[in-house]
Amino acid sequence: MASSLYSNAQHVDFDSVLAMDDPGMVSMFEALMASGLRGFLGCPAVVYEDALIDFFENASVRNGVVFSTVGGQIVKITEKLFAESFELPVDGLGDLSEMPKDAIFDARSIVSLTGEQINLSGRKNQMKMPYRLLCDIVAKAISVKAGSFNAITVEKFSLMTAVVCGVKMNWATFLFGVLKKMVAAKTKQAKGFAIQISLLLATFPTVELGEASAFPASKILSKKTVLRFISINDRDGAEEIKEAAKKKDVLKKRTAADIEAAVPKKKRSLKKKSISSLALVEVAEEAVPIQQVVEPLDVEEPRCSSADAVDLIIQQVLDET
Repeated sequence: MASSLYSNAQHVDFDSVLAMDDPGMVSMFEALMASGLRGFLGCPAVVYEDALIDFFENASVRNGVVFSTVGGQIVKITEKLFAESFELPVDGLGDLSEMPKDAIFDARSIVSLTGEQINLSGRKNQMKMPYRLLCDIVAKAISVKAGSFNAITVEKFSLMTAVVCGVKMNWATFLFGVLKKMVAAKTKQAKGFAIQISLLLATFPTVELGEASAFPASKILSKKTVLRFISINDRDGAEEIKEAAKKKDVLKKRTAADIEAAVPKKKRSLKKKSISSLALVEVAEEAVPIQQVVEPLDVEEPRCSSADAVDLIIQQVLDET
């Protein structure tokens, strides 16, 4: 199904979003335009599903050029054709590893919700709302990587830095490189660029494209879908805060319990009650038969009266007590 090629895609209706009553969002979309991405992200949203399936099934890369067969016709897509079709900048950084470290440092504070530098291995909820959306755009429409869209990666943030800090990018080289990875034989690159590839195929007059279908409206960023994005993220953010508070309370209770368990308890000193003479006498009378079990020794010892024996046992018990 060709729909799988744009299940996580994102496109932009710039006319709609620039008319929003949200200065932060408008400023973010203006930065995308200034970066030179309007022609790529805002091109006419039409998809030729049958042609797309043919293209990816037969595509390959030879000498830096993308070749494929669609409807029995050979198509050849060069970086020059790609750049001209979407009016992409051809000057600037072509590799994200060249992104200036000071620009990344500044961007970590600019996009932060608290003003403190964000953690590049954290989640996008550290960011202000416009930049959470920008994080989605670079993940779904530019780098086209599978995985969690809530997680921040170095690659995503480098792309965001180019937009936020106005770093000049050779978008033609970078985006064409992503396309080549999509059609390479052994790659983990997700498939995408459904709208852009459809428009490129339409430039070949001999190719039978089949019936065109409209791109899903839910995947096009307009005033309506952006407001929905804000609403969902506000709700999710409130739930995350509530969940974090619960975990904090549980942690406090556990810590208190651990401290209490670690503190040694004082042993209570028990006061021994005085034993009455009558009880001692009973003990003595019970102790006498034990002596009778012991075999008599050959050495004769002086015998004492039963009264003396009782007094002796009472004295022993008192000494032990």
